[in-house]
Amino acid sequence: MLKEAYDFRDESEALYNLVKPLNAADYDRKTLFNDWTINDVLQHLHFFNYAADLTLVDEPEFVRVYEKLVKLREKSSFTEATDVLLDGLKGPELLQTWHDYYHEMANRFYEADPKKRLKWAGPSMSARSSISARLMETWAHAQEIYDLLGVHRENHDRIRSIAIMGMNTFGWTFQNRGEEIPSPVPHVRLTAPSGEIWEWNVENETDRIEGAAEGFCQVVTQTRNVKDTDLKVSGPIATRWMEVAQCFAGPARLPPAPGTRHA
Repeated sequence: MLKEAYDFRDESEALYNLVKPLNAADYDRKTLFNDWTINDVLQHLHFFNYAADLTLVDEPEFVRVYEKLVKLREKSSFTEATDVLLDGLKGPELLQTWHDYYHEMANRFYEADPKKRLKWAGPSMSARSSISARLMETWAHAQEIYDLLGVHRENHDRIRSIAIMGMNTFGWTFQNRGEEIPSPVPHVRLTAPSGEIWEWNVENETDRIEGAAEGFCQVVTQTRNVKDTDLKVSGPIATRWMEVAQCFAGPARLPPAPGTRHA
């Protein structure tokens, strides 16, 4: 049983409840993430939910769909390609389609073998990692909508999966940038939304990161610059990591500049 599947569902549900009261025109409002609109965000989440679900239930169809995306990307932007693949689905109809699908998908992943290997665009991953990645991306992209609407976000301890992804991609962050992976990994001490303390690598007394789990998750998903969080960072390895941390796949990207991503 995959608890992370229902964490993914609940995080999606929080975003659904945020967007549902909006009118159709609001879906074209631009966020602070690459000028993506609410429509762009929801299309992106829905399409990649669909793709991840296919890896679980119909791998050949996943390969076909992904190849189509790659071909479209050769002559159009990411958002344009996704719009084509979803036949222009937008607005309240998109919201409801996304909502109904993530509920069904969460049930399927909940029953999946956590260790089952699933094909993906890059290396294969376990079913647990796949649904955790969907949780991470849903949480990260939701932030631009919370920011756009000026709504304070109430986080829950389900973001622990995102913090774990942040820890697990320490080496990837440097490797992806062509940099040598430094050692040792910093000591990370985070305060969860519930007040629980989450810690990793307590033996490292030189490089440390301490603060709210929300801030750490924002930094590793690049929804905030570390300077716009309450994280206390000390030591050269911890400092460099938080400057370029990246828990998601793809080419190396820079976090937003200080003060540019905010409510």
